Amino acid sequence: MRKRSWIRLWLTGILVVLFSLSVVSAFAQEEETEPTETTTEETAVQEVPDFAADVTALVSNLDTVWLLIAAFLVFWMQAGFALVEAGFVRSKNITNILMKNLFDFVMGTLLFWAIGFGVMFGSGNDFFGTDWFFFSDSIQGEFAAAYSFLTVPVYAFFFFQLVFAATAATIVSGAMAERTEFKGYLVYSAVISAVIYPVVGHWIWGGGILAQLDTPFHDFAGSTVVHSTGAWCALIGAMFLGPRLGRFGKDGGPIPGHNMTIATLGVFILWLGWFGFNPGSQLNADATSIARVTVNTNIAAAAGALTAMLIGWYFTGVAQLPWGLNGALAGLVAITAPCYVIKNPGEAIIVGAIGAAVMYTIVILMERVQIDDPVGAVAVHGGAGVWGTLSVGIFGNDDLAKGILHGGGADQLVSQGMGIVMVAVYVMVAAAILFAILKSIGWLRVSAKGETLGMDIYEHGMVAYPEFTNAPSEPTPVVEYVGGTRPSVARAEGK
Repeated sequence: MRKRSWIRLWLTGILVVLFSLSVVSAFAQEEETEPTETTTEETAVQEVPDFAADVTALVSNLDTVWLLIAAFLVFWMQAGFALVEAGFVRSKNITNILMKNLFDFVMGTLLFWAIGFGVMFGSGNDFFGTDWFFFSDSIQGEFAAAYSFLTVPVYAFFFFQLVFAATAATIVSGAMAERTEFKGYLVYSAVISAVIYPVVGHWIWGGGILAQLDTPFHDFAGSTVVHSTGAWCALIGAMFLGPRLGRFGKDGGPIPGHNMTIATLGVFILWLGWFGFNPGSQLNADATSIARVTVNTNIAAAAGALTAMLIGWYFTGVAQLPWGLNGALAGLVAITAPCYVIKNPGEAIIVGAIGAAVMYTIVILMERVQIDDPVGAVAVHGGAGVWGTLSVGIFGNDDLAKGILHGGGADQLVSQGMGIVMVAVYVMVAAAILFAILKSIGWLRVSAKGETLGMDIYEHGMVAYPEFTNAPSEPTPVVEYVGGTRPSVARAEGK
Protein backbone atom coordinates (compact mmCIF):
# COMPACT_ATOMS: atom_id res chain seq x y z
CA MET A 1 0.00 0.00 0.00
CA ARG A 2 2.87 2.37 0.84
CA LYS A 3 4.36 1.75 -2.58
CA ARG A 4 1.07 2.63 -4.25
CA SER A 5 0.85 5.82 -2.17
CA TRP A 6 4.29 6.91 -3.34
CA ILE A 7 3.32 6.21 -6.96
CA ARG A 8 0.16 8.28 -6.59
CA LEU A 9 2.14 11.11 -4.99
CA TRP A 10 4.64 11.10 -7.85
CA LEU A 11 1.87 11.07 -10.47
CA THR A 12 0.05 13.93 -8.73
CA GLY A 13 3.23 15.97 -8.61
CA ILE A 14 3.94 15.38 -12.29
CA LEU A 15 0.41 16.42 -13.26
CA VAL A 16 0.68 19.63 -11.19
CA VAL A 17 4.00 20.53 -12.83
CA LEU A 18 2.64 19.87 -16.32
CA PHE A 19 -0.48 21.93 -15.65
CA SER A 20 1.59 24.82 -14.32
CA LEU A 21 3.83 24.76 -17.37
CA SER A 22 0.84 24.78 -19.71
CA VAL A 23 -0.67 27.81 -17.93
CA VAL A 24 2.63 29.73 -18.07
CA SER A 25 3.01 28.86 -21.75
CA ALA A 26 -0.52 30.07 -22.51
CA PHE A 27 0.09 33.45 -20.82
CA ALA A 28 3.40 33.82 -22.64
CA GLN A 29 1.72 33.21 -25.99
CA GLU A 30 -0.98 35.80 -25.19
CA GLU A 31 1.69 38.39 -24.40
CA GLU A 32 3.58 37.61 -27.60
CA THR A 33 0.44 37.91 -29.73
CA GLU A 34 -0.93 41.04 -28.05
CA PRO A 35 -2.18 43.30 -30.83
CA THR A 36 -0.10 46.34 -31.70
CA GLU A 37 -1.20 49.65 -33.08
CA THR A 38 -1.36 49.79 -36.86
CA THR A 39 -2.12 52.51 -39.33
CA THR A 40 -5.30 52.54 -41.39
CA GLU A 41 -3.33 51.65 -44.53
CA GLU A 42 -1.64 48.68 -42.82
CA THR A 43 -5.02 47.44 -41.59
CA ALA A 44 -6.47 47.64 -45.07
CA VAL A 45 -3.57 45.64 -46.50
CA GLN A 46 -3.88 43.01 -43.79
CA GLU A 47 -7.59 42.59 -44.43
CA VAL A 48 -7.12 41.73 -48.10
CA PRO A 49 -7.19 37.90 -48.19
CA ASP A 50 -4.68 36.05 -50.34
CA PHE A 51 -7.03 33.47 -51.82
CA ALA A 52 -4.38 31.95 -54.10
CA ALA A 53 -2.04 31.32 -51.17
CA ASP A 54 -4.87 29.89 -49.09
CA VAL A 55 -5.90 27.50 -51.84
CA THR A 56 -2.30 26.41 -52.43
CA ALA A 57 -1.83 25.75 -48.71
CA LEU A 58 -5.10 23.81 -48.53
CA VAL A 59 -4.16 21.63 -51.51
CA SER A 60 -0.74 20.97 -50.03
CA ASN A 61 -2.25 20.02 -46.68
CA LEU A 62 -4.77 17.66 -48.27
CA ASP A 63 -2.11 16.04 -50.43
CA THR A 64 0.17 15.63 -47.42
CA VAL A 65 -2.50 14.04 -45.25
CA TRP A 66 -3.44 11.63 -48.03
CA LEU A 67 0.21 10.68 -48.68
CA LEU A 68 0.85 10.03 -45.00
CA ILE A 69 -2.30 7.91 -44.67
CA ALA A 70 -1.12 5.90 -47.68
CA ALA A 71 2.31 5.56 -46.05
CA PHE A 72 0.70 4.29 -42.84
CA LEU A 73 -1.11 1.63 -44.87
CA VAL A 74 2.15 0.58 -46.53
CA PHE A 75 3.82 0.40 -43.12
CA TRP A 76 1.00 -1.90 -41.99
CA MET A 77 2.01 -4.25 -44.82
CA GLN A 78 4.98 -5.24 -42.64
CA ALA A 79 2.46 -6.96 -40.38
CA GLY A 80 0.94 -8.65 -43.42
CA PHE A 81 4.28 -10.00 -44.59
CA ALA A 82 5.07 -11.18 -41.06
CA LEU A 83 1.82 -13.14 -40.79
CA VAL A 84 1.98 -14.64 -44.29
CA GLU A 85 5.51 -15.87 -43.71
CA ALA A 86 4.72 -17.10 -40.20
CA GLY A 87 1.78 -19.10 -41.51
CA PHE A 88 3.82 -20.74 -44.25
CA VAL A 89 6.65 -21.96 -41.99
CA ARG A 90 6.79 -24.46 -39.13
CA SER A 91 5.86 -23.50 -35.60
CA LYS A 92 9.43 -23.89 -34.36
CA ASN A 93 10.52 -20.95 -36.53
CA ILE A 94 7.78 -18.36 -35.88
CA THR A 95 9.67 -16.08 -33.51
CA ASN A 96 12.57 -15.91 -35.96
CA ILE A 97 10.27 -14.90 -38.83
CA LEU A 98 8.66 -12.19 -36.70
CA MET A 99 12.08 -10.94 -35.60
CA LYS A 100 13.23 -10.62 -39.20
CA ASN A 101 10.15 -8.71 -40.29
CA LEU A 102 10.39 -6.36 -37.32
CA PHE A 103 14.07 -5.64 -37.85
CA ASP A 104 13.68 -5.22 -41.60
CA PHE A 105 11.78 -2.06 -40.74
CA VAL A 106 14.15 -1.11 -37.92
CA MET A 107 17.26 -1.46 -40.09
CA GLY A 108 15.47 0.01 -43.10
CA THR A 109 14.45 3.11 -41.15
CA LEU A 110 17.93 3.88 -39.91
CA LEU A 111 19.86 3.04 -43.08
CA PHE A 112 17.42 4.70 -45.49
CA TRP A 113 17.56 7.84 -43.32
CA ALA A 114 21.35 7.82 -43.21
CA ILE A 115 22.23 6.75 -46.75
CA GLY A 116 19.42 5.31 -48.85
CA PHE A 117 17.32 8.43 -49.37
CA GLY A 118 20.35 10.38 -50.59
CA VAL A 119 21.42 7.59 -52.95
CA MET A 120 17.90 7.34 -54.34
CA PHE A 121 16.83 10.97 -54.71
CA GLY A 122 19.93 13.10 -54.22
CA SER A 123 21.74 14.76 -57.09
CA GLY A 124 24.79 12.97 -58.38
CA ASN A 125 24.90 11.07 -61.64
CA ASP A 126 22.76 8.76 -63.76
CA PHE A 127 23.41 5.79 -61.48
CA PHE A 128 23.23 7.04 -57.88
CA GLY A 129 22.82 10.16 -55.79
CA THR A 130 25.74 11.58 -53.86
CA ASP A 131 24.18 14.01 -51.37
CA TRP A 132 21.26 14.47 -48.93
CA PHE A 133 22.69 11.86 -46.58
CA PHE A 134 21.51 11.87 -42.94
CA PHE A 135 18.18 13.41 -43.90
CA SER A 136 17.50 16.72 -42.13
CA ASP A 137 15.92 20.18 -42.48
CA SER A 138 18.88 21.36 -44.47
CA ILE A 139 17.79 19.58 -47.65
CA GLN A 140 14.29 21.10 -47.82
CA GLY A 141 15.16 23.98 -50.12
CA GLU A 142 17.22 21.83 -52.48
CA PHE A 143 14.53 19.16 -52.54
CA ALA A 144 11.79 21.69 -53.31
CA ALA A 145 13.81 23.00 -56.24
CA ALA A 146 14.68 19.57 -57.63
CA TYR A 147 11.17 18.12 -57.20
CA SER A 148 9.09 21.24 -57.74
CA PHE A 149 6.18 19.22 -59.15
CA LEU A 150 5.46 17.82 -55.66
CA THR A 151 2.94 19.57 -53.43
CA VAL A 152 3.96 17.78 -50.20
CA PRO A 153 6.77 18.63 -47.77
CA VAL A 154 9.97 16.64 -47.96
CA TYR A 155 9.27 14.89 -44.63
CA ALA A 156 6.06 13.33 -45.98
CA PHE A 157 7.80 12.26 -49.17
CA PHE A 158 10.70 10.79 -47.18
CA PHE A 159 8.43 8.68 -44.98
CA PHE A 160 6.44 7.38 -47.95
CA GLN A 161 9.65 6.31 -49.69
CA LEU A 162 10.97 4.76 -46.47
CA VAL A 163 8.07 2.33 -46.11
CA PHE A 164 8.59 1.27 -49.72
CA ALA A 165 12.25 0.53 -49.02
CA ALA A 166 11.28 -1.60 -46.03
CA THR A 167 8.81 -3.54 -48.19
CA ALA A 168 11.54 -4.44 -50.69
CA ALA A 169 13.77 -5.65 -47.87
CA THR A 170 11.17 -7.85 -46.20
CA ILE A 171 10.36 -9.82 -49.39
CA VAL A 172 13.58 -11.77 -48.87
CA SER A 173 12.67 -12.97 -45.39
CA GLY A 174 10.21 -15.62 -46.57
CA ALA A 175 12.44 -17.09 -49.28
CA MET A 176 15.31 -17.50 -46.78
CA ALA A 177 13.12 -18.73 -43.94
CA GLU A 178 13.93 -21.51 -41.44
CA ARG A 179 17.69 -21.66 -42.05
CA THR A 180 19.30 -18.18 -42.06
CA GLU A 181 21.59 -16.78 -39.36
CA PHE A 182 19.89 -13.79 -37.77
CA LYS A 183 23.05 -11.68 -37.61
CA GLY A 184 23.69 -12.30 -41.30
CA TYR A 185 20.11 -11.34 -42.09
CA LEU A 186 20.54 -8.04 -40.27
CA VAL A 187 23.56 -7.27 -42.46
CA TYR A 188 21.54 -8.06 -45.59
CA SER A 189 18.67 -5.85 -44.41
CA ALA A 190 21.05 -2.95 -43.86
CA VAL A 191 22.73 -3.30 -47.25
CA ILE A 192 19.54 -3.54 -49.33
CA SER A 193 18.07 -0.50 -47.54
CA ALA A 194 21.23 1.60 -47.88
CA VAL A 195 22.49 0.67 -51.34
CA ILE A 196 20.81 -2.05 -53.42
CA TYR A 197 17.22 -0.78 -53.41
CA PRO A 198 18.08 2.96 -53.52
CA VAL A 199 20.29 2.54 -56.60
CA VAL A 200 17.42 0.89 -58.49
CA GLY A 201 15.08 3.61 -57.24
CA HIS A 202 17.47 6.31 -58.48
CA TRP A 203 17.53 4.79 -61.97
CA ILE A 204 13.73 4.87 -62.24
CA TRP A 205 12.20 7.34 -59.74
CA GLY A 206 15.19 9.57 -59.02
CA GLY A 207 15.81 10.81 -62.56
CA GLY A 208 18.52 8.25 -63.33
CA ILE A 209 19.44 6.30 -66.43
CA LEU A 210 16.14 4.47 -67.03
CA ALA A 211 14.12 7.63 -66.51
CA GLN A 212 16.19 9.29 -69.25
CA LEU A 213 15.54 6.80 -72.03
CA ASP A 214 13.94 8.23 -75.18
CA THR A 215 10.83 6.35 -74.09
CA PRO A 216 11.19 6.47 -70.30
CA PHE A 217 10.83 3.27 -68.33
CA HIS A 218 7.51 3.36 -66.47
CA ASP A 219 6.88 1.72 -63.10
CA PHE A 220 4.14 3.65 -61.34
CA ALA A 221 4.28 2.00 -57.90
CA GLY A 222 7.10 -0.52 -58.01
CA SER A 223 6.55 -3.87 -59.74
CA THR A 224 10.26 -3.65 -60.58
CA VAL A 225 11.62 -1.02 -58.18
CA VAL A 226 10.22 -2.74 -55.09
CA HIS A 227 9.01 -6.24 -55.88
CA SER A 228 11.44 -7.51 -58.47
CA THR A 229 14.35 -5.99 -56.56
CA GLY A 230 13.32 -7.92 -53.46
CA ALA A 231 12.68 -11.06 -55.52
CA TRP A 232 16.11 -11.08 -57.21
CA CYS A 233 17.74 -10.77 -53.78
CA ALA A 234 15.49 -13.56 -52.52
CA LEU A 235 16.44 -15.84 -55.41
CA ILE A 236 20.18 -15.38 -54.89
CA GLY A 237 19.80 -15.77 -51.13
CA ALA A 238 17.87 -19.02 -51.49
CA MET A 239 20.46 -20.37 -53.94
CA PHE A 240 23.39 -19.54 -51.65
CA LEU A 241 21.60 -21.03 -48.65
CA GLY A 242 20.48 -24.25 -50.28
CA PRO A 243 17.22 -26.04 -49.40
CA ARG A 244 15.97 -26.82 -45.93
CA LEU A 245 16.83 -30.21 -44.48
CA GLY A 246 14.35 -32.79 -45.73
CA ARG A 247 12.93 -30.59 -48.46
CA PHE A 248 14.26 -32.43 -51.50
CA GLY A 249 16.02 -35.70 -52.21
CA LYS A 250 15.04 -39.33 -51.83
CA ASP A 251 13.25 -38.89 -48.52
CA GLY A 252 12.29 -35.25 -49.00
CA GLY A 253 9.00 -33.63 -49.81
CA PRO A 254 6.82 -30.58 -49.22
CA ILE A 255 7.03 -29.00 -45.77
CA PRO A 256 3.57 -27.59 -44.96
CA GLY A 257 3.14 -24.33 -43.12
CA HIS A 258 1.84 -24.47 -39.59
CA ASN A 259 -1.11 -22.05 -39.69
CA MET A 260 -3.21 -21.06 -42.69
CA THR A 261 -5.39 -18.85 -40.51
CA ILE A 262 -2.68 -16.30 -39.84
CA ALA A 263 -1.37 -16.63 -43.41
CA THR A 264 -4.82 -15.68 -44.69
CA LEU A 265 -5.03 -12.76 -42.27
CA GLY A 266 -1.64 -11.65 -43.55
CA VAL A 267 -2.87 -11.63 -47.15
CA PHE A 268 -5.91 -9.54 -46.21
CA ILE A 269 -3.62 -7.06 -44.45
CA LEU A 270 -1.38 -6.89 -47.51
CA TRP A 271 -4.39 -6.43 -49.77
CA LEU A 272 -5.51 -3.51 -47.59
CA GLY A 273 -2.00 -2.10 -47.55
CA TRP A 274 -1.88 -2.12 -51.33
CA PHE A 275 -4.61 0.53 -51.31
CA GLY A 276 -1.93 2.80 -49.91
CA PHE A 277 0.88 1.31 -51.97
CA ASN A 278 -0.62 1.95 -55.42
CA PRO A 279 -3.01 4.91 -55.03
CA GLY A 280 -0.51 6.62 -52.72
CA SER A 281 2.08 6.57 -55.48
CA GLN A 282 0.04 9.31 -57.17
CA LEU A 283 1.78 11.49 -54.52
CA ASN A 284 -1.24 13.76 -54.29
CA ALA A 285 -4.96 13.51 -53.59
CA ASP A 286 -6.20 13.72 -57.17
CA ALA A 287 -9.57 12.02 -56.67
CA THR A 288 -10.07 10.65 -60.18
CA SER A 289 -6.60 9.11 -60.39
CA ILE A 290 -6.50 7.47 -56.98
CA ALA A 291 -10.01 6.08 -57.45
CA ARG A 292 -9.10 4.50 -60.80
CA VAL A 293 -5.87 3.09 -59.39
CA THR A 294 -7.78 1.65 -56.42
CA VAL A 295 -10.29 -0.15 -58.65
CA ASN A 296 -7.53 -1.52 -60.91
CA THR A 297 -5.59 -2.73 -57.89
CA ASN A 298 -8.53 -4.51 -56.29
CA ILE A 299 -9.85 -6.18 -59.41
CA ALA A 300 -6.40 -7.47 -60.42
CA ALA A 301 -5.99 -9.07 -56.98
CA ALA A 302 -9.36 -10.80 -57.26
CA ALA A 303 -8.53 -12.08 -60.75
CA GLY A 304 -5.17 -13.36 -59.53
CA ALA A 305 -6.66 -15.23 -56.59
CA LEU A 306 -9.32 -16.91 -58.72
CA THR A 307 -6.91 -17.82 -61.51
CA ALA A 308 -4.28 -19.39 -59.24
CA MET A 309 -6.90 -21.33 -57.27
CA LEU A 310 -8.45 -22.71 -60.47
CA ILE A 311 -5.07 -23.69 -61.96
CA GLY A 312 -4.12 -25.47 -58.75
CA TRP A 313 -7.50 -27.17 -58.63
CA TYR A 314 -7.07 -28.39 -62.19
CA PHE A 315 -3.63 -29.90 -61.61
CA THR A 316 -4.11 -31.26 -58.08
CA GLY A 317 -7.79 -32.14 -58.09
CA VAL A 318 -8.55 -30.04 -55.00
CA ALA A 319 -9.12 -26.35 -54.35
CA GLN A 320 -6.26 -25.26 -52.09
CA LEU A 321 -6.06 -22.07 -50.04
CA PRO A 322 -2.31 -21.37 -50.48
CA TRP A 323 -2.71 -21.01 -54.24
CA GLY A 324 -5.53 -18.53 -53.74
CA LEU A 325 -3.46 -16.53 -51.25
CA ASN A 326 -0.38 -16.30 -53.43
CA GLY A 327 -2.57 -15.71 -56.49
CA ALA A 328 -4.05 -12.61 -54.89
CA LEU A 329 -0.56 -11.34 -54.06
CA ALA A 330 0.66 -12.07 -57.58
CA GLY A 331 -2.24 -10.07 -59.01
CA LEU A 332 -1.39 -7.19 -56.71
CA VAL A 333 2.29 -7.26 -57.64
CA ALA A 334 1.50 -7.43 -61.37
CA ILE A 335 -0.85 -4.46 -61.38
CA THR A 336 1.55 -2.29 -59.36
CA ALA A 337 3.49 -1.03 -62.41
CA PRO A 338 0.57 -0.35 -64.84
CA CYS A 339 -2.17 0.58 -62.35
CA TYR A 340 -2.20 4.24 -63.40
CA VAL A 341 -1.86 3.90 -67.17
CA ILE A 342 -4.58 1.25 -67.49
CA LYS A 343 -7.91 3.01 -68.06
CA ASN A 344 -10.11 -0.09 -68.43
CA PRO A 345 -10.55 -2.38 -65.38
CA GLY A 346 -11.07 -5.28 -67.79
CA GLU A 347 -7.42 -4.99 -68.77
CA ALA A 348 -6.47 -4.96 -65.08
CA ILE A 349 -8.24 -8.32 -64.76
CA ILE A 350 -6.07 -9.71 -67.56
CA VAL A 351 -2.90 -8.36 -65.93
CA GLY A 352 -3.81 -9.91 -62.56
CA ALA A 353 -4.83 -13.27 -64.04
CA ILE A 354 -1.66 -13.63 -66.11
CA GLY A 355 0.42 -12.58 -63.09
CA ALA A 356 -1.08 -15.47 -61.12
CA ALA A 357 -0.44 -17.93 -63.95
CA VAL A 358 3.19 -16.79 -64.15
CA MET A 359 3.52 -17.19 -60.40
CA TYR A 360 2.17 -20.74 -60.52
CA THR A 361 4.54 -21.69 -63.33
CA ILE A 362 7.61 -20.35 -61.52
CA VAL A 363 6.72 -22.15 -58.30
CA ILE A 364 6.68 -25.44 -60.24
CA LEU A 365 9.93 -24.62 -62.05
CA MET A 366 11.72 -23.78 -58.79
CA GLU A 367 10.49 -27.03 -57.34
CA ARG A 368 12.01 -28.95 -60.25
CA VAL A 369 15.40 -27.26 -59.98
CA GLN A 370 15.26 -27.70 -56.19
CA ILE A 371 15.46 -24.06 -55.13
CA ASP A 372 13.68 -23.89 -51.79
CA ASP A 373 11.42 -20.86 -51.29
CA PRO A 374 9.07 -21.64 -48.37
CA VAL A 375 6.56 -18.88 -49.15
CA GLY A 376 6.87 -18.53 -52.94
CA ALA A 377 8.37 -15.04 -52.68
CA VAL A 378 10.44 -15.30 -55.86
CA ALA A 379 7.46 -16.44 -57.92
CA VAL A 380 5.06 -13.88 -56.47
CA HIS A 381 7.27 -10.82 -56.46
CA GLY A 382 9.70 -11.75 -59.23
CA GLY A 383 7.55 -13.55 -61.77
CA ALA A 384 4.48 -11.37 -61.37
CA GLY A 385 6.69 -8.29 -61.03
CA VAL A 386 8.38 -8.92 -64.39
CA TRP A 387 5.06 -9.58 -66.09
CA GLY A 388 3.44 -6.48 -64.56
CA THR A 389 6.34 -4.32 -65.74
CA LEU A 390 6.08 -5.69 -69.28
CA SER A 391 2.31 -5.20 -69.29
CA VAL A 392 2.85 -1.43 -69.27
CA GLY A 393 4.14 -1.75 -72.85
CA ILE A 394 1.03 -3.71 -73.82
CA PHE A 395 -1.92 -2.11 -72.00
CA GLY A 396 -0.60 1.38 -71.27
CA ASN A 397 -3.11 4.03 -72.34
CA ASP A 398 -1.80 7.34 -71.05
CA ASP A 399 0.66 10.05 -72.00
CA LEU A 400 3.06 8.60 -69.42
CA ALA A 401 3.13 5.24 -71.20
CA LYS A 402 1.40 4.12 -74.37
CA GLY A 403 1.29 0.39 -75.04
CA ILE A 404 1.00 -1.67 -78.21
CA LEU A 405 -2.75 -2.20 -77.83
CA HIS A 406 -3.38 1.54 -77.66
CA GLY A 407 -1.33 2.81 -80.58
CA GLY A 408 2.00 3.23 -78.84
CA GLY A 409 4.06 0.86 -80.94
CA ALA A 410 6.82 -1.26 -79.44
CA ASP A 411 8.97 1.52 -77.97
CA GLN A 412 7.47 1.34 -74.48
CA LEU A 413 7.69 -2.45 -74.41
CA VAL A 414 11.37 -2.29 -75.40
CA SER A 415 12.10 0.22 -72.63
CA GLN A 416 10.30 -1.98 -70.11
CA GLY A 417 12.30 -5.03 -71.15
CA MET A 418 15.57 -3.10 -71.01
CA GLY A 419 14.80 -1.90 -67.48
CA ILE A 420 13.88 -5.39 -66.29
CA VAL A 421 17.18 -6.82 -67.52
CA MET A 422 19.32 -4.00 -66.13
CA VAL A 423 17.72 -4.19 -62.69
CA ALA A 424 17.91 -7.99 -62.59
CA VAL A 425 21.61 -8.08 -63.50
CA TYR A 426 22.58 -5.34 -61.06
CA VAL A 427 20.57 -6.68 -58.12
CA MET A 428 21.63 -10.31 -58.58
CA VAL A 429 25.32 -9.40 -58.87
CA ALA A 430 25.14 -7.15 -55.81
CA ALA A 431 23.21 -9.79 -53.83
CA ALA A 432 25.63 -12.54 -54.88
CA ILE A 433 28.60 -10.51 -53.61
CA LEU A 434 26.81 -9.82 -50.33
CA PHE A 435 25.71 -13.40 -49.69
CA ALA A 436 29.08 -14.79 -50.76
CA ILE A 437 30.77 -12.63 -48.13
CA LEU A 438 28.26 -13.67 -45.46
CA LYS A 439 28.72 -17.32 -46.37
CA SER A 440 32.52 -17.07 -46.27
CA ILE A 441 32.48 -15.74 -42.70
CA GLY A 442 29.88 -18.27 -41.53
CA TRP A 443 27.05 -15.76 -41.09
CA LEU A 444 24.63 -17.11 -43.68
CA ARG A 445 23.24 -20.53 -42.74
CA VAL A 446 22.71 -22.04 -39.31
CA SER A 447 24.09 -25.48 -38.47
CA ALA A 448 22.11 -28.65 -39.13
CA LYS A 449 21.68 -29.02 -35.37
CA GLY A 450 20.24 -25.53 -35.07
CA GLU A 451 17.91 -26.00 -38.04
CA THR A 452 16.61 -29.28 -36.64
CA LEU A 453 16.07 -27.79 -33.20
CA GLY A 454 14.31 -24.78 -34.66
CA MET A 455 15.35 -21.20 -35.28
CA ASP A 456 13.36 -19.89 -32.33
CA ILE A 457 15.33 -21.79 -29.70
CA TYR A 458 18.64 -21.82 -31.57
CA GLU A 459 18.73 -18.12 -32.43
CA HIS A 460 16.52 -16.47 -29.81
CA GLY A 461 16.23 -18.82 -26.84
CA MET A 462 12.43 -18.87 -26.90
CA VAL A 463 9.46 -20.31 -28.75
CA ALA A 464 6.26 -18.78 -30.12
CA TYR A 465 3.93 -21.41 -28.64
CA PRO A 466 5.37 -22.50 -25.24
CA GLU A 467 2.14 -24.24 -24.23
CA PHE A 468 2.37 -26.70 -27.11
CA THR A 469 6.04 -27.68 -27.03
CA ASN A 470 8.51 -29.12 -24.59
CA ALA A 471 11.19 -26.65 -25.64
CA PRO A 472 12.43 -24.10 -23.09
CA SER A 473 10.96 -20.66 -23.60
CA GLU A 474 12.96 -18.48 -21.20
CA PRO A 475 15.40 -15.98 -22.74
CA THR A 476 18.92 -17.22 -23.39
CA PRO A 477 21.24 -16.10 -20.56
CA VAL A 478 24.35 -14.14 -21.43
CA VAL A 479 27.01 -16.81 -20.89
CA GLU A 480 30.06 -17.95 -22.77
CA TYR A 481 29.51 -20.63 -25.41
CA VAL A 482 31.07 -23.96 -24.51
CA GLY A 483 32.60 -26.00 -27.30
CA GLY A 484 30.90 -23.88 -29.95
CA THR A 485 27.39 -24.91 -28.80
CA ARG A 486 24.89 -22.17 -28.09
CA PRO A 487 23.56 -22.18 -24.51
CA SER A 488 19.96 -22.54 -25.70
CA VAL A 489 20.93 -25.66 -27.69
CA ALA A 490 22.85 -27.13 -24.79
CA ARG A 491 19.93 -26.55 -22.45
CA ALA A 492 17.45 -28.18 -24.85
CA GLU A 493 19.71 -31.20 -25.17
CA GLY A 494 19.99 -31.59 -21.43
CA LYS A 495 23.70 -30.69 -21.26
